[in-house]
This record gives sequence, structure tokens and C-alpha cells, in this order.
Amino acid sequence: WERKQGDMQYKELLSSYKNDILPPTHRASVTVNRVGSRITQAANKFIKEHKPNESIGGPYTYTVIRSDQANAFVLPNNHIFVFTGLFQFVRNEDDLAAVLGHETAHNLARHAGERVSGSILMSMLARCTLLIDPSGVLYTLFLPAASLLYDLPHSRDHEIEADYIGLQLAADACYDPQAAKSVFGSMKKAGNDSNKGSIPPEFISTHPSYDTRLTNFDNWLPGAMEKYNSDGGYKCQRIRREMKAARQQASILAQNQEEEETRAYQRQYRGGSG
Repeated sequence: WERKQGDMQYKELLSSYKNDILPPTHRASVTVNRVGSRITQAANKFIKEHKPNESIGGPYTYTVIRSDQANAFVLPNNHIFVFTGLFQFVRNEDDLAAVLGHETAHNLARHAGERVSGSILMSMLARCTLLIDPSGVLYTLFLPAASLLYDLPHSRDHEIEADYIGLQLAADACYDPQAAKSVFGSMKKAGNDSNKGSIPPEFISTHPSYDTRLTNFDNWLPGAMEKYNSDGGYKCQRIRREMKAARQQASILAQNQEEEETRAYQRQYRGGSG
């Protein structure tokens, strides 16, 4: 059920954003898919090691949307969306791996399904309050209390779990896990600059504060770096050389394609003007 819902939402979003979806050959799309493919391998390994009785699900899809929003999100059954506004904080592939690892981790931990189950439970309890107090006074008190004491803490727990698993996925895929601090540190600075200190306190937010997340990364990084540098770092050194070669090849292909598109436009322009 959860995966079917994800597939349905995926198709709906493709239709909604059809005019803003970058083509697969766009540099941003190529980069997101290249980094995503390595995070996918790490995710599949994670499932085999930690959830051997669960299926991997459908193939991962990565959709890049032209938008000023600095956002990325995942749908059940492995559909990840990245908005180009995020690239103001994501400066290289290590940074991107931190984001994609986090979103992939939400799916591995099945947070969407947990949210649905929690919503059903809260809805049932809310209806019970009407049986106890038909006037609805208790109901009106229950809703904000449930949000403050159940929904928001669980949402923050999900984010923290995704931060942790995402860090492990990035390290296992040979992306520098230290990049997570860089990405969230940049987001914190931007948030402070735009909100001028008016950021709401953590206990009424769906996400942990940036300070909490950065402290968590400090605590988790020694373990992640140990994974990254396992076997003396030889594996990741080799893989990162392959990554560099792939980036160079992709850059050449993108440049050739842009030059060909320019020539085609010029031919069309000259033909039309004649």
C-alpha cells in the first residue's frame, strides 16, 4: 500500500512539475543521478545487512526541478525530488551525497508509513474524546496537545534518524561524511540571516534545530569517518579517482551537447532569417 501510494504521488508530481523538470541530459540531472546511483548501492547494502526480510522496492528515480526552493524530498518506493534552489547550499558531490543520503534514509526507515500509522492512531483517540465529552471541548484541547506531544517529537525523531543513517550511507558510498556539517551549517547561516533570530524554538518545529543537528554530526562523525577510511582508505581513494574521471567525462559530454545545441539553433536561425 505504502509503495503504491508513492508511485501514485510520483506520477502526479511529474504531471504538476512537467514544465520545470530538467531533462536527463542536463548537468544537474546527470550529477544527481550519478551521486544517487552510489547512494542507492549503499542503501541496498544497508537493507541486506539490517533489514534482510524487506524487499528493496522499485528502482530509485531522481527528478530535478527548476525552482528557487532549497528543498529535496522522497516518496515511498524510492522516488527522490531535488529542487535546484538547493544548489546554493550544495557545492560539490560530497554535499549532494549528504542530502541524497538523508532522503534515502527516510525511505529505508519507512518514515512515511510510520506517519500514516501515527495519524490513524491520533484520529482514533480524537474521536474517543467526543465520546467522553460530546461538547467538543476536550477534542479542541486534544488536537494541539497531540501535535505538540506526539506529532512534532516523532517528526524530529525521524529527521534525526535520517541524519544518522544518511551519514552512514554517504560514508559507505565513499563520499566525505564531513560534508553534512558543511551543508547544514550553510543552511543555518542562511536561516539566521533571513529570519534575523526569529527562528521558532525546536519543541514547536517539525525538524530539530540546526544546533542539535550539528552537535549530532560531531558525535557521529568519528564512526562515519572510520567507515569511510576502512581498509586504510584504499577503497575510497580508488573510488574517488573513478568519481573524478566520471565528472570529467560528464563535463565533456555536457559541453559537446551544449555546443551542438548552439550550432543547431544557429542553423535554424539562419534558415528562418533567409
